[in-house]
Amino acid sequence: MEASILKEKVEIALAEIRPFLVADGGDITLVEISDETVTIQLEGACVGCNVNQMTLKNGVEATIKKYAPQIKRVVEVQGIN
Repeated sequence: MEASILKEKVEIALAEIRPFLVADGGDITLVEISDETVTIQLEGACVGCNVNQMTLKNGVEATIKKYAPQIKRVVEVQGIN
């Protein structure tokens, strides 16, 4: 799949999950797509949240895989706050 189409699909997935994160005082940013991995950065309240790894796997990763099944994993980078 062309990289720009894959990025668009990942952005659509993030747009679907974003309202839930924003409602809790957080947000999410796409950092990079390489090979079969999407790298994201959680922001705001999501950074210190004790369930952010569950959100990452059950919410973000599942939603991205729905739109882009070739993605095998989603990883988080820690931001500089």
